[in-house]
Amino acid sequence: MLLLYLENNTNCYYIIVNHKQKTIEKIEDIYQHFETYIKLSEDLKSELTNRLKPIIFKKGELVLDANQICKESYFIRKGVLRTYFLKDGKEISEYFSSANEWVNSPKSFMQRKKDMYYIDAVEDTTAFLLKVNDLVFLFDNFPEMERYARLSMGSVFGHLMERIASMRFTSAKERYLHFKNVYADIYPRIPLGMVASYIGITQETLSRIRSEK
Repeated sequence: MLLLYLENNTNCYYIIVNHKQKTIEKIEDIYQHFETYIKLSEDLKSELTNRLKPIIFKKGELVLDANQICKESYFIRKGVLRTYFLKDGKEISEYFSSANEWVNSPKSFMQRKKDMYYIDAVEDTTAFLLKVNDLVFLFDNFPEMERYARLSMGSVFGHLMERIASMRFTSAKERYLHFKNVYADIYPRIPLGMVASYIGITQETLSRIRSEK
């Protein structure tokens, strides 16, 4: 993949070249997301343009290592990222994030301490990153950004609440059906091993459940 940047008098474009396929990401596209929650002034748009940076993750790439402090939050444009932790050397999927969602390691990002979570790319993913220091600047200088954070970045905590809720389902099949419902839009794109670890069963058990009529 190759990332190019172009600018003219009115628009900024991020051109992402993936082998023979080329897509164009405009910074204005993310403005539409923000404006579903708050009104963007021209000054705020300018700061967002300066501080949001495009980034590409290849399938399987480690986005965040738990041994590092999370200093960036990622707004996904296309693709899927997984948040997980290790237990007895095995990966346990905690939640999945997809287009138009922010993802980070919440405790590490906010408290600037190491946490247990890793993040990796389930598939090729394009995103905008925002560094924690830039977020603090936006909060300090644009009060409306705090409202935006409350309304939109809560998706991270929404995923965690869904994770807790899923454990209330007693049978493996119930947890599997709940997972399919919560992640209906991206479920077919998630490897079965990751789904099984989220539910808390083996991949063999998941295959048996899926084959039941």
